[in-house]
Amino acid sequence: MSKDVIPVTVTILGKEYKIACTEDGRDDLLNSAQKLDDEMREIRDSGKVSSTDRIAIVAALNLAHEFTKNKTQNQSLNQGLSEQLNHLRKKIEAVLEK
Repeated sequence: MSKDVIPVTVTILGKEYKIACTEDGRDDLLNSAQKLDDEMREIRDSGKVSSTDRIAIVAALNLAHEFTKNKTQNQSLNQGLSEQLNHLRKKIEAVLEK
């Protein structure tokens, strides 16, 4: 696991940006930049928003909303899994006590 910082070039809406990240984070950065580029192109191509600044804000809000929704779903799934594991643990303990 390298902690060396390397420059990575990403392209968003046809513009190149150099971003510093660790070598381990390179693939995640490239995937994130691609997702952002896709989101911004979709917004731009819809024709409802033309300013690059506004496109970036709407894309950021969309991605933040998606992140928040996924985080809430994960918390709910984790809670359900914890309850199921606790139930199984109690069943196993009951069988072992017999």
